[in-house]
Amino acid sequence: MDKKIIGIDLGGTTIKFAILTLDGEVQQKWSIETNILEEGSHIVPDIIETINHRMELYNMQKEDFVGIGMGTPGSVDIEKGTVIGAYNLNWTTLQPIKEQIEQALGIPFTLDNDANVAALGERWKGAGENNPDVVFITLGTGVGGGIISEGNLLHGVAGCAGEIGHVTVDPQGFECTCGKRGCLETISSATGVVRVARKLSEEYAGESQLKQMIDDGQAVSSKDVFEFAEKDDPFALMVVDRVCFFLGLAVGNLGNTLNPSSIVIGGGVSAAGEFLRSRVQKYFEEFTFPQVRNSTQIKLAQLGNEAGVIGAGSLALKFLEK
Repeated sequence: MDKKIIGIDLGGTTIKFAILTLDGEVQQKWSIETNILEEGSHIVPDIIETINHRMELYNMQKEDFVGIGMGTPGSVDIEKGTVIGAYNLNWTTLQPIKEQIEQALGIPFTLDNDANVAALGERWKGAGENNPDVVFITLGTGVGGGIISEGNLLHGVAGCAGEIGHVTVDPQGFECTCGKRGCLETISSATGVVRVARKLSEEYAGESQLKQMIDDGQAVSSKDVFEFAEKDDPFALMVVDRVCFFLGLAVGNLGNTLNPSSIVIGGGVSAAGEFLRSRVQKYFEEFTFPQVRNSTQIKLAQLGNEAGVIGAGSLALKFLEK
């Protein structure tokens, strides 16, 4: 039997799993709910139990697997295989995940930050086309990212490389949860788009269905903002333009600094598709010099929810080299 890898994408509400070939083809996938009760103490036992169950179900042995890779929120120590500060999982204390999983399953285990892992997935089997230089930005509730340079995922001295959401784009802008002002996350995340809309609506005087909803105190989502913009609502178009200006500025600076083959945009906000991408591209071209402008492409992510498990699986390929 050909050897396999397991990819795990650990999230605050669900844990996704996949069994993949060494070429990154997903053969089976499943998910379980994330039980964050009692300081997240059930999470690792639940992971072990569901993998054991699958292996029994398909009559697989630990020898059939090269390794297990996992993407997780929080601060990750890659060498030790530990996580701390994943608050959406109730993990406030140090979690020795690698030790627990390897002991229980007898399969080599490795992990990394969830945004880094999604970047690896998009680079390997998605829009990155397996190029050695790819930057991935995920626009969700926050803004995350991952940088792959010359084939290697960049981590930085404190594991903070690729925190694209905290690039300052507007020094006088909104306060960020990180404690500083004007982070990209405060503008281009799903919550940021709505914040920009509320702020700009204070000074906008023209006709607009979106502005009317905000003035009436109705709940508005980033999806609403983009949908109204696509219907030519003049205020919604103004909001989208502001969001894309700052996103284009951040992406332009990444292009000028790293000159990757592609900068891939994923996450919930990227569901706006070409409408978003083309506007970011316009500002990217404004903020880059010719050689970068002509060699770095702005692309939309292709893998959706599978990026995490595929990227996590790719982490386990390092066990082949040993």
